[in-house]
Amino acid sequence: MSLRDQLIQAGLGTKKQVKGTSKGQRPRSRHQPEQVSAEKLAASQAQAAKNARDQELNRRQQEKAAAKARRAQVKQLIDQCRLPAVQSDEYFNFADGTRLARLAVTPQLREQLIQGKAAVVRYEGHYAVVPEAAVERIRERDEHAIVPYVPPAESVDKDDPYKDFVVPDDLVW
Repeated sequence: MSLRDQLIQAGLGTKKQVKGTSKGQRPRSRHQPEQVSAEKLAASQAQAAKNARDQELNRRQQEKAAAKARRAQVKQLIDQCRLPAVQSDEYFNFADGTRLARLAVTPQLREQLIQGKAAVVRYEGHYAVVPEAAVERIRERDEHAIVPYVPPAESVDKDDPYKDFVVPDDLVW
C-alpha cells in the first residue's frame, strides 16, 4: 500500500484531502511560464478578429450617418438660399460633367452666373441657383453639389482670318 492509503486507514486524512494535494493542483512556480492551450489561443484570436470586424462596421455606420447629415444640411441650405425659378425664354447653358444642361434665366441672373456672383447647384435631381454667399457653405459640406462653371476661353489664333469679326455671346439661332 502507498503511504497515502496507509494515512487514510490510520484516520490521519480523508480522500478529499488527498485529492487536494495531488500534483496537478500545485501552484505553478513563478519561474515557469504558463502554457496556453491551442483552444484558448484560437478563441482569443477569434475574439480579436470579431472585435476588429465590429469596430470596422461601427466606423462605416458612423461615416454613413455623417454623410447623411451632411446631405441634409446641404438640402436645407439650398432650400433657404436658392433663388426663385424664372419663367423665361432665355437659357443659361452649362456642362455638368459630360452632360449639357440649361436653366431658364433673366439677363441679370445670366450676368451673375457668368461673373461668379451666383452658382448652379444640384438639387433633388434638378438644378437650382444660389447666391455667392451660400456657395462656400455648401462647398464645405458637399463639394459635388456645386456644378463647376468654367467660362469659355478666349483663344485667338494669329492666322485666324475671322479674328476681326466678333461673334456676340447672346446670339440666338
